[in-house]
Amino acid sequence: MLWKVALLVGFLVLVTPVRRDQFVDIDKKLKAFAMSVEHVVFQFNEAQEDPFAYKFLRVRRSQGQFSTGTYLIDLEMGRTVCRKHDEDIDNCPLQQDTGRRKVRCTYIVQTIEWFTKFSILNSTCA
Repeated sequence: MLWKVALLVGFLVLVTPVRRDQFVDIDKKLKAFAMSVEHVVFQFNEAQEDPFAYKFLRVRRSQGQFSTGTYLIDLEMGRTVCRKHDEDIDNCPLQQDTGRRKVRCTYIVQTIEWFTKFSILNSTCA
């Protein structure tokens, strides 16, 4: 009987509960996360005075807050040779000049997947 109590206490000590209000690592392929990435790339391009489009290159960090539907998206984008309103920006080659070729941004986005609604709560780009 004593060993069962010790086993239970050991299990409770070793298992760290995940708080629902903290960001935890998630799969980049999660549908709502992928939709949020598309949204922030579009919003980034719309906000730029630059006539050239930036395209998504890679996700550096993908985290989520399950209780709020909020995602932390840390991504890298590259400046393309295409204009921002051209078709199929994803297949545009990147610019090769030494100027503003790549940008890294971190976004916090609240997503309501079933309504396709996104709210950018915070963004930082460098």
